[in-house]
Amino acid sequence: MPKHVIPFENLRNTDVGKVGGKNASLGEMISQLHAKGVRVPTGFATTAHAFNEFLGHNDLGKRIEVELENLDVNDVNKLAKVGKTIRKWIIETPFPADLDQAIIENYKLLTKNSAKGTTFAVRSSATAEDLPDASFAGQQESFLNIEGIENIKHAVKEVFASLYNDRAISYRVHKGFIHADVAISAGVQQMVRSDQGCSGVMFTIDTESGFRDVVFITASYGLGETVVQGAVNPDEFYVHKPLLRQGKPAIVRKSIGSKKIKMIFSDDTKAGLSTKTIDVAEPEANQYCISDEDILELARYADTIESHYQCPMDIEWGKNGLDGKMYILQARPETVKSQAQSGTDTYKLLETGKAIVAGRAVTQKIGVGPVRVVSDPSEMHTVQPGDILVADMTDPNWEPVMKRASALVTNRGGRTCHAAIIARELGIPAIVGSVNATELLNDGDLVTVACSEGETGIVYQGELNYEVTTENNGELCEPPVKIMMNVGNPDMAFTFAQIPNHGVGLARLEFVINNMIGIHPKAIINYQAMPADIQKAINYRARGYKNPKDFYVEKIAEGVATIAAAFFPNPVIVRLSDFKSNEYKKLIAGDIYEPDEENPMIGFRGAARYISEEFQECFALECEAMKKVRNVMGLTNVQLMIPFVRTVSEATNVIQLMSQLGLKRGENELKIIMMCEVPSNAIIADEFMQHFDGFSIGSNDLTQLTLGMDRDSGILADGFDERNPAVTKLIEMAILSAKKSKKYIGICGQGPSDHPDFANWLVKQGITSLSLNPDTVISTWKNLTKK
Repeated sequence: MPKHVIPFENLRNTDVGKVGGKNASLGEMISQLHAKGVRVPTGFATTAHAFNEFLGHNDLGKRIEVELENLDVNDVNKLAKVGKTIRKWIIETPFPADLDQAIIENYKLLTKNSAKGTTFAVRSSATAEDLPDASFAGQQESFLNIEGIENIKHAVKEVFASLYNDRAISYRVHKGFIHADVAISAGVQQMVRSDQGCSGVMFTIDTESGFRDVVFITASYGLGETVVQGAVNPDEFYVHKPLLRQGKPAIVRKSIGSKKIKMIFSDDTKAGLSTKTIDVAEPEANQYCISDEDILELARYADTIESHYQCPMDIEWGKNGLDGKMYILQARPETVKSQAQSGTDTYKLLETGKAIVAGRAVTQKIGVGPVRVVSDPSEMHTVQPGDILVADMTDPNWEPVMKRASALVTNRGGRTCHAAIIARELGIPAIVGSVNATELLNDGDLVTVACSEGETGIVYQGELNYEVTTENNGELCEPPVKIMMNVGNPDMAFTFAQIPNHGVGLARLEFVINNMIGIHPKAIINYQAMPADIQKAINYRARGYKNPKDFYVEKIAEGVATIAAAFFPNPVIVRLSDFKSNEYKKLIAGDIYEPDEENPMIGFRGAARYISEEFQECFALECEAMKKVRNVMGLTNVQLMIPFVRTVSEATNVIQLMSQLGLKRGENELKIIMMCEVPSNAIIADEFMQHFDGFSIGSNDLTQLTLGMDRDSGILADGFDERNPAVTKLIEMAILSAKKSKKYIGICGQGPSDHPDFANWLVKQGITSLSLNPDTVISTWKNLTKK
């Protein structure tokens, strides 16, 4: 006779039909991954057989079937009424005697083998849940910090009833599941005391781009429900799997979240209050909630789990505040990005407008429509097809109306909360964690929600023009030269890396300093001497780091490491900072330190700045970051590039300075490239080449300096052309010198992206690589391989 209850230890992945995907997976991990160091709290599960037997009482199953038979799930009010009726029937129906006794016996055994004071989580696991082509995540209920057999039994009944939540009924209809074919299992699991520690969600794939070589981790204080529900803006971390497997501390990216609240155990369990939410103290919120060691341990768990299941995974975890150990609470296949087809659409804004609000971007798309602010779930019916749904936060109950919206914007939540997961599955752009969208956006206002530009999503005023392109790579022939990319924004690196490429020919540091740091490096170095308002601004940006210098170095390292990890093991040529004085002046405290120059384009920039007494200490911070990326993280695919080297003596001095700062050519395979962008570089190329491992032609500056033409001038725009004979003559000289020295010669300017004939000409001259804007890679590749 089939069992009513099965201990987790006796379950395997093959038992999905008996206990659902979630519980089967817990059993699989306990039995198969314990020896590999993965900790999973034990428990037991009621079976689908037990649930179906329960439905046999008083013709409950037949009554439910009749109630659902002609239900239109798009009628939100009718859906809510039917769901409420069915759930009431389930709560009022008693357990069959065999099931009741089985729960009592297994709970007694579980408490006997648990530490004193252990409480339990009672979670749902639908028998069609967590299959590779559907995400039932969060559709049924979870009950935390439950103790006592009567409370356990009531929670199991609530789990059974949750199979008929509005969102679950709607989801099954839209996915084509027959209601009667889906049973539910209740998992009773030992609680991890993350109420005194922290918890979160992690994916073994980047949730936005589908990039598979990272583990993406979110974390916040207290129980994980706040992260899953989107009630907090959590900390976020990325770990590079290939280097993690080599034993490297491969945390390539960190973002601190506000973490304003946390869910903890309630003392008043007898009154039915098993958990409560409290505020997090500001000093605690301004620190990352887990250490680097914790992050790496979680990433190793995730990699082990993915390796066992042989597919990208969505994992919930908790850190026990009592023993300080990490535990895996759930694991299921990731069902959105891992199922995505190649040749997907690319969205691109063609104009910008007034930015109203910003937050974390979910799905790399754009939506336009009128704002519909929903303050309470009772107002969900007001959402019309095409509306921009704006709310403080959403939960899976909102799924039936989310599919009507053209975009979603919430005040709270991170990129692994239910709202984000459902938005991805529905394919709608979403911005989560915007803080104050419900205050700044007004009902009926026409807005554009842009999630296509990286990690930050922005709501713009009005309807902005955008384009959608579908680029199917098809079968690409091997090109005659290396096709590389120009990348400035680390947020886009994982997406760009999936375009066919041979690496990055130009990774710009300016975006990292401007957007991820925003502070002049001299203000970082002279922090103690800064005015109080500037110190306050620095403190806010540097929260979570030991001190301002550590923040500056770490953020540069993270930005570079993100790009380098995305394209690993292909080469990534990182151009060290090339801000002009007017650009540095825009940073916090920049006006204190930067000179007023009539023509900053040919002023205090590049190598001359690095070796100057005024800037040398700032340059040392950049070099410190590069050493961490290469020598500590192990991203030795990073090569360095020096911009705007006017004279051979500057070349000599900058190479010598870098060597003194621990970046010596040839050590640990370090290559240092020079930007060939000043006419003198090409005219006496052989002399410059002696100090470097190759050239990368910066055709933008080379053209403006050769023709004496400001590249930013609208008046002279028609005459600015890299194909001018004077410019191509200099390029020929540079290529010839590199070929003679048998060293690298590439180009990273705008020219090859804009002019296919110029790209063909460069190939004929013997260029080693073309570094292109990402949106022109495929077209240029195809052009160069035309028969």
